[in-house]
Amino acid sequence: MEGDTEMNNSQIADTLDRLADLLEFQGANAFRIRAYRAGSRRIRDLSESISAIVEQDPGRLTELEGIGKGVAEKCITLVTSGELPQLNQLLEEIPRTVLDILRVPGLGPKKAAVLYRELKIENLEQLAAACHAEQIRGLKGFGAKTESTILKGIAIADAANQRISWADADQVAEQLKSHLADCQAIERLELAGSYRRGRETVGDLDILVVSSDADAVMDLLESYPELEEVIGRGDTKMSIRITDSLQVDLRVVPARSFGAALQYFTGSKDHNVQLRGLARQRNLKINEYGVFQLDDDGKETYLAGAEESEVYASLDLPTFPPELREARQEFQWADNNELPELIELSDIRGDLHSHTTATDGKATLAEMVEAARQRGLEYLAITDHSQRVTMARGLDPDRLRAQWKEVDKLNEQLDEGFRVLKGIECDILEEGGMDLPDDVLAEADWVIAAIHYGQQQSRQQITDRLVNAVANPHVCVVAHPTGRLINRREPYELDVETLMQAASEHQTMLELNANPARLDLHDVHCAAANRLGIPIVISTDAHSIPGLDVMRHGVQQARRGGLTASDVANTRSWPELESLLGRA
Repeated sequence: MEGDTEMNNSQIADTLDRLADLLEFQGANAFRIRAYRAGSRRIRDLSESISAIVEQDPGRLTELEGIGKGVAEKCITLVTSGELPQLNQLLEEIPRTVLDILRVPGLGPKKAAVLYRELKIENLEQLAAACHAEQIRGLKGFGAKTESTILKGIAIADAANQRISWADADQVAEQLKSHLADCQAIERLELAGSYRRGRETVGDLDILVVSSDADAVMDLLESYPELEEVIGRGDTKMSIRITDSLQVDLRVVPARSFGAALQYFTGSKDHNVQLRGLARQRNLKINEYGVFQLDDDGKETYLAGAEESEVYASLDLPTFPPELREARQEFQWADNNELPELIELSDIRGDLHSHTTATDGKATLAEMVEAARQRGLEYLAITDHSQRVTMARGLDPDRLRAQWKEVDKLNEQLDEGFRVLKGIECDILEEGGMDLPDDVLAEADWVIAAIHYGQQQSRQQITDRLVNAVANPHVCVVAHPTGRLINRREPYELDVETLMQAASEHQTMLELNANPARLDLHDVHCAAANRLGIPIVISTDAHSIPGLDVMRHGVQQARRGGLTASDVANTRSWPELESLLGRA
């Protein structure tokens, strides 16, 4: 196939998910449906290109964990033909708008199928009309309450199904913790779920507490100023919806179960499935209530659960950092006693991507440098935009060299404990090549290559531009390599594997842009780059003084990729980093 028509892993996974949804709607074999969903998750997390495997050795697909014969056959068909006949057939039999119905809270494929068969409902508009006409409550298995729930679900379906960025979820989490801090009845409180695992987007928030007075805790949560709706309230669990339709689930658990509940509700689901499988091999049972020994009569004896560490220790496992709990490689690492000591924010010694008022920044050169010093950094690269970025008043060679003279003067005034680096974020031109001449780039301490224009070019064009930039001897790092903006813009059509091979060959670094709207590279790509020995640079891309504080988001993303301090270039001093660049 031509490079610009090749299906990427995300597209293949999306197709398998769509197939599973429609098969479940039809009431097909549950085992097959589970297999497609499991295959989709595996492919989405895979750093290696499925298309590349199919082209080189399709038989290797079934060697990948979670991919059976049926999923492998679907992958081969998708890669070689660009479509899936079975899915096309289903979409001829079932209106595409049915997929929208499946996203309504409280409506699974089985109930949606009943609505389709009995009332011919095939889109959200018809569903709303049927609710208003009170037609749904007459169906078996439904009722007036279900009808009301569906009607509410239609209104919030789009918003409720949107995952928000981790940074936004973190703000809400801090507000909730502050609100609940006044409750004297709370003995322990932790947030769990994808938020605790540090996923770049979060669908809801899970709060676990130990308390002798669950009603007092729930009453306080119900008084949260941003409350929109109480979805449900029981003896030990309460669910609310707050501003922007974010759902918050509160669970009150006994002290002896807190660690087990924290482990269970932190997830991920796949991690927990693997953990429970290991427990069964030892005749143990692990759930949100604790770790239990099972005797021959099926009697359960509580062993542990007050702390997470106890749960893992019962299986002779380390307490996995939450960021690693995705059933990717963590159990293999544990088996080999190779669990990485993940990078910490305190390991970062310099920031290698920042902007000033010379282009589109909000603070001057001197202000950015002082802010970096106050944050305990040892060096800061000033990397304003090059001339192609006209909207940001990008720097031509004369203006850039004038800025570098300012940097030299500033360095003369600073003590030896801090260094300002003469840098540039140099655009990769649409037709290929760099935006500034090599003789200019040769004078820089730090050169970032980046794409800001021509983002809709073909896969081959985008890949060629980046690979050629990586081969430029003056380029140190590629910024935000895939160009995505979370929930706003998909990545470029890019052959990431080819880019990484080129970066490895030319010893060029790749950036993990810490801006929470980017987090580019994502965690799976970070892990893939690490396997190829490519140093990652975690940079803030700060356009203001507060922008320097997003470094923690990049570090969290790096942790999800399994990176240690030694895997990240800017945990080194500047002389050590120069040596890594081959300049010392």
